[in-house]
Amino acid sequence: MKLIKKYLPKIIGFRLNSLYRINKNKAVKKTYRVFCTPRGGKVLPKHVEFLKKSKHEVVNFQQYKIQTYHWKGKGRTVLLVHGWDSNSGRWKNLVKFLQKENYNVYAFDAPAQGYSSGRLLNVPLYANCLKQMIELYKPSILIGHSMGGLSILFNEFKFPTPQLEKIVSLGAPSEVKKILYDLKKILGLNQRIMNDLELYFQEKFGYTFDEFCGAEFAQHISTPSLLIHDAYDKVVPIQEAYDLQNGLQNVSMIKTEGGGHSLNRDDIHQAIIDFIN
Repeated sequence: MKLIKKYLPKIIGFRLNSLYRINKNKAVKKTYRVFCTPRGGKVLPKHVEFLKKSKHEVVNFQQYKIQTYHWKGKGRTVLLVHGWDSNSGRWKNLVKFLQKENYNVYAFDAPAQGYSSGRLLNVPLYANCLKQMIELYKPSILIGHSMGGLSILFNEFKFPTPQLEKIVSLGAPSEVKKILYDLKKILGLNQRIMNDLELYFQEKFGYTFDEFCGAEFAQHISTPSLLIHDAYDKVVPIQEAYDLQNGLQNVSMIKTEGGGHSLNRDDIHQAIIDFIN
């Protein structure tokens, strides 16, 4: 089993490279689907009870059924936006801190994650889903982890939220191009596929890989923001947080050591509370 997992990415890459020689369009679309298909994100047993108690309405978004959650409070409304290969269960510990402060908390599972339907996920799709959740729940605070943090920045760049008071971004990437080229290396894809994939991406979303950049989106955002990033994050290098920091107009940054990419630690949760209070 370990041997299969080790060589599976190269097998997938070999098949895509081979298909490209026969049918370029089909190969590019398949490559896009590989890049946009989460491998994880199922609800874990340790989160079932936590999520079951807070299950709220199922919201129709495009062709998706989106599961939402609600922890009622009399204070300001917070909307939580999880990352890639994840779901709203990841907020279990932070929600406890928010409840102590009587915040009114909402969360939702992204398409293809948790209890929501779908097979594909990417930042533009996630941001459009987030836009609908903002319109529905009218949060004054947005908190996002990893891809969720980048999706918040993209959404605020495209559709600024008038009532928004604070943004918290945890371990968010800035460079989508870097993520794509890391996957290119893992799969062993040839550069011609990547060139055509960029054209496909541009036709679909209106951006080249270089143009789809969190630091660029951040320059248009004046909402007070807090970036939290670990110095030794192995998933998203801390340089990307510095790039976001340089872009945002009104920003504070906390650099942790030992928080990892998840940043799921009580002192970090308290720092979030201190910032949004």
